[in-house]
Amino acid sequence: MPTAKTPTALSILDLASIAPGRTARDSFDNSVALARAAEGSGYRRVWYAEHHNMASIASSATSVLIGHVAAHTETIRLGAGGIMLPNHSPLVIAEQFGTLETLFPGRIDLGLGRAPGSDQKTMLALRRNPNSADSFPQDVLELQGYLTGRSRIPGVQAVPRAEGVVPLYILGSSLFGAQLAAQLGLPYAFASHFAPDALHQAVAVYRDSFRPSDQRAEPYVMAGANVFAAEDHDDAAAQKTIAYRARARAMVSRGAAGSRFSDAEIDAFLASPNGSQLASMTRYTAVGTPAEVRDYLDEFAASIHADELILAHHATRIDDRVRSVELTGRVMAAASLVAE
Repeated sequence: MPTAKTPTALSILDLASIAPGRTARDSFDNSVALARAAEGSGYRRVWYAEHHNMASIASSATSVLIGHVAAHTETIRLGAGGIMLPNHSPLVIAEQFGTLETLFPGRIDLGLGRAPGSDQKTMLALRRNPNSADSFPQDVLELQGYLTGRSRIPGVQAVPRAEGVVPLYILGSSLFGAQLAAQLGLPYAFASHFAPDALHQAVAVYRDSFRPSDQRAEPYVMAGANVFAAEDHDDAAAQKTIAYRARARAMVSRGAAGSRFSDAEIDAFLASPNGSQLASMTRYTAVGTPAEVRDYLDEFAASIHADELILAHHATRIDDRVRSVELTGRVMAAASLVAE
């Protein structure tokens, strides 16, 4: 049985959300502010996810956003959490991330998922074959070959190929990703911030099945959690209520029509049998004062012996989101000093 590692590394998943009445440019400015706050608060990395045809998320061109934020920060690692590889050719992704690593050496990560990151119509607009996910394991290996200079396609190389390493991570919310990450000897990031059900089983399968590789000699587990941290508990709880109501509106309506639902109607829906599944998606949420958030995250990390937590700070206002990042980073760093 593995023992919990102390301290647990902290990172951020930035959803690059577009607030009502704001623009994608505002979202990109917010992403820079969030990354700078993370850089100054002891976080290891910030990741951005590939989503398409979602009016409230601005990270569809994930590699471009990574480059923009990298140019406005100094040391923090930046990457994809993740690139939905079946949407792309492995060669194109190797070229993009080889370029990023060349421009920002030692700072680029590449997390990979197999979901479409979109609905079925958008998947077709992306020219994605409905069966493309079936070749995900082979595509990961092809991509890895390009990035390491050991191409599996004779006569084809990714240019530029960075001198440094672009580490790969397998993302998932089921046993498939856990098994693949273990087979390939890669770090595994579980999307428990929105798909919590299989977390413990998937982590156990990953650790039990792990095979050492050139990248990792031992398993490495990352897990997602949501955070609302504020100096005052009631303030943090109010931020959570506002943010999760907005999330429910967006998911129920997938468009502007969701604005017709009142707060009372959204609350009633989330409390209903039909809404309970949506509400349960954010089961792993730390909310409250820095001490309360620290206690929650410590217990969550210990429950799966996590090596790293990747946190999604969801407050609607960017000032509150940045403050949540800073408060959480500070209290977890202080706890680490005590543990050492």
